[in-house]
Amino acid sequence: MTRINRIIILALMASACLNLLAQGITFRGVYQTSRNDDNSVGSEYVGWNYTLQKAIFIVPQGLYKMEWDGTNVFMPVKDPAVNKADFYSNGQFTDNDKALWAANFNMMQANSGAVIKDGILTTIMSRTDMQNPDGTWVTNDTNRFAVRKWDIKTGNLLTAGDVYYPAWQCLESAGMAVNPKDGKVYGLFHITNKYLPDSILNDPDFFADENTDSTDSGYAICTIDLDKMEIHQITPGLYYENYVTFAINSEGRAFAMTSGGTAAVPAEDGRVYDIDGNPTGAHVCEFDLQSGLLLDDNRVGTGYMSQVKRQSACFSKDDPTKMYWMGYFNCGMGFDDYGNWTPLSDRNWKANGKYDTSLYEVDITTGEARRLANLEERYLFALMWVDGEEEPIIEGLRGDVNNDGDVNIADVTTLIDYLLSGNTAGVNVGNADCDLSNDVTIADVTALIDYLLSGAW
Repeated sequence: MTRINRIIILALMASACLNLLAQGITFRGVYQTSRNDDNSVGSEYVGWNYTLQKAIFIVPQGLYKMEWDGTNVFMPVKDPAVNKADFYSNGQFTDNDKALWAANFNMMQANSGAVIKDGILTTIMSRTDMQNPDGTWVTNDTNRFAVRKWDIKTGNLLTAGDVYYPAWQCLESAGMAVNPKDGKVYGLFHITNKYLPDSILNDPDFFADENTDSTDSGYAICTIDLDKMEIHQITPGLYYENYVTFAINSEGRAFAMTSGGTAAVPAEDGRVYDIDGNPTGAHVCEFDLQSGLLLDDNRVGTGYMSQVKRQSACFSKDDPTKMYWMGYFNCGMGFDDYGNWTPLSDRNWKANGKYDTSLYEVDITTGEARRLANLEERYLFALMWVDGEEEPIIEGLRGDVNNDGDVNIADVTTLIDYLLSGNTAGVNVGNADCDLSNDVTIADVTALIDYLLSGAW
């Protein structure tokens, strides 16, 4: 092979690699309601459906997709699309089922979090953001959270009627995600007035420098049972930052984003810096899912400001070091008509950019972000994922013989029963290979018991 041929082949390989990188990513998301300058939400009234006894609206809420080709970001579009012509023509409803399907998207509100598991999208809406007909705000704690379930492929509403949960179930979160290491759903939940556990209350040193309040209030890492809508705290509500996202990468590492509001004036590159010249603004935090504790890190700020409102973030399974963040363009600051750097009116958001949004790529190793594109019309997702990756591939949990998502003494019993009977019903044989010998024997029972006693494999 001549030198020229080698150069040509290397050039073609490099071009192929560049083309692969330029293919970009298709994101999917659950649209979050936002309001226009006139305080409307952009809904279109279709008409009164006498069969359904219901007013039919086409609303912004729904499932969306957004393309990034590696260079350009194309604005989100509803997918599946809602077309009025599919169910309404010449002043008449032609398909009542389709009309109801379209109208149901009005309930796809997730101001308190959303997650996908087993093909089902669960959305949680805090009704404290809603107004009664008389203009007062909803404050009924016994019906605080509205939970709905959806088919993630079709957008069909699976919940029959409204399902409400009380405030004391603490379902409001900065976000939820499935951990590919154990298949559990984790979230950063806002704990409100829940009683502290006995392990803390009985510690004489805990209240030495505190008041004697026996409740905790703050964010906590929790798991959630999506059938019962019950959270299980790994920590008390220890954290008091204004967290706005939560995501888990393919390595099972959990990250959250703080709101990062700042009064700093953006530099020429659009980023904000502290007095030492380091990027400031929103900050990436990492949590240990086993202990629920915030890990120490030396990451700098992303360099971009952010509103204190729910946003979304996700990872691609192909690169666990890059988090994609759909966040607010700034924190509502700007120059007014008199040249002052000041909070700007929400009603003029199209002019002042207060709630404009952007798509960012965040390097979790350094904490810095780069803005991929600004998004017009206040597009914002309450939940975002990479197309085709709405559910991560769940790795086997070593020692979880009975496949219940946990490793405990019940797995020892299941393993012994399996070795005695050979019956594989209810047995995850892959997880039963505790000593990693590629075979399941009595040695695995010993390895499992040793693990339960020591906490280490």
